[in-house]
Amino acid sequence: MQPFVVQLSSLAPGTNRLEWHAGAEFFETFGNVDILDADVKVTAEVISRGLTVYAACTMSGSVTVACDRCLEDLMIPVETSFEETYTPEGDELDLSQDVYDFVCTSLPLQRVHPEGECNQETTKYLSK
Repeated sequence: MQPFVVQLSSLAPGTNRLEWHAGAEFFETFGNVDILDADVKVTAEVISRGLTVYAACTMSGSVTVACDRCLEDLMIPVETSFEETYTPEGDELDLSQDVYDFVCTSLPLQRVHPEGECNQETTKYLSK
């Protein structure tokens, strides 16, 4: 089974719990070059309700990006979730776009190390 793709015909009655891992290669498939590394655990609870499918996903872990100030690696914690009701047209429900979108939008706009933690060699040139 592909990550983040739910085979609806294989769902058991009731709540189905699925777990995946999103690494750097997941974000690369979307053409995202800002995320250098990732370790995000994705947990989905999926309930088939006939023609509709309810999914509640939580994403937790971290992503590594370049610091906007010193360009060194910066690890940012990720803790986000979403709930959605889908009306799939086939036998598969692909959650990958939603997982990608919610992780990316949970990241801060300004991505910098806490004060005093940036690379000193780089920041000394910024103050000139």
